[in-house]
Amino acid sequence: MNLTGWLIYSKQDSKQNKEYIKWFIDEAAMQGITLKLILREELTIGVFQNKQTVLCNNQEVQLPNFAVVRTIEPLLNKVLESMGINVFNSSRISTICNNKALTHYHMAKLNIPMVDTIFIKKKNCVQLPIIPFPFVVKGVNGRGGRQVHLIEDEQQWERCIADDISAPEFIIQSTKNVQLGKDVRVFVVGNQIVGSVMRESNSDFRSNYKLGGSAKWYSLDRHEITVLNKILDSFDFGMVGIDFLLDTNGKLLLNEIEDVVGSRTLSSVSDINILNKYITHIKESGNS
Repeated sequence: MNLTGWLIYSKQDSKQNKEYIKWFIDEAAMQGITLKLILREELTIGVFQNKQTVLCNNQEVQLPNFAVVRTIEPLLNKVLESMGINVFNSSRISTICNNKALTHYHMAKLNIPMVDTIFIKKKNCVQLPIIPFPFVVKGVNGRGGRQVHLIEDEQQWERCIADDISAPEFIIQSTKNVQLGKDVRVFVVGNQIVGSVMRESNSDFRSNYKLGGSAKWYSLDRHEITVLNKILDSFDFGMVGIDFLLDTNGKLLLNEIEDVVGSRTLSSVSDINILNKYITHIKESGNS
């Protein structure tokens, strides 16, 4: 049986990721898989005649064996799963990893080291948080360094709450003993560590590569791998990036998990073909 899959992107993101999409489709073809780009705008999901329904361009369509969802919409993942489609990442992973508060909640249950973190809704902010200045405010659904603010005094806090942050829910995190402008991203496929990079910025407290940060290969030590394996043993990942801050002693502190992760930094510092590994993982995940 020829394995078929959908690679789902928004129209805008598909334009910005043309080369990555081609690479993805080509890697699939080399492993005997037909992978088709589907724009999110072409899909209609909902309930028709009391049944979960997925239409493409307003028409019923032959559903694929699997879908790689490169949009952030956990309900889409869930609906596709309800139709018997194997979805990467799963709706559970998409729900948790696209909410920074939920991510820290679940990681704390595994005793993964992290900075002090407050979960809060904007409408409930009536006083200064108990975490001392400076601290970082992050919208729970922000990505790519957006909706992230370093707060150094009360005036900045008041401006952030009034104007700067639009997210209805956010987290507040301590920067005590944290190296700002530096983090480590660990690339994961399934339950395997593929590689890791250190991202660093000399001009911003955020280290995101798209914001001008640099990247270099990072070698994980035995203790770091042990911590990571606690996470990998507890979650059914497809492909994700697990991001860590570094404390002043160089120890890793959980930052976030990227569901729709790109691999530009990994490709820039190594010759690892992560999409080859991802396609292999998809093939081995019950699609036969």
